[in-house]
Amino acid sequence: MKYLFKTGFFILILSLGFVSCRNAEEEEEKTEVQRLMEDPDNEVEVKDGGDKIKIETAEGDEIKIKKDGDEYKKKVDRADGSESKLKIEDGEVKKKTDN
Repeated sequence: MKYLFKTGFFILILSLGFVSCRNAEEEEEKTEVQRLMEDPDNEVEVKDGGDKIKIETAEGDEIKIKKDGDEYKKKVDRADGSESKLKIEDGEVKKKTDN
């Protein structure tokens, strides 16, 4: 009985650990875009069934996110005139920043 209790307790702890880690990862992936989209001061446009998202912030920044198949592109035009681009293609991340 003692071994059954220990084994059951150990399995319960492991399953809770796996579930809590999985949920934390999902929240981290969505945090930036969801935060920007949910802000009432930002203007949000969604096109092509969610493949293109354009967000204009209250500070004057413009963020464009585009998905083409397995390729993701993110372009940020800041109010101060600087620009940054991020491209993810086949697991390879390319970042370019212009001032």
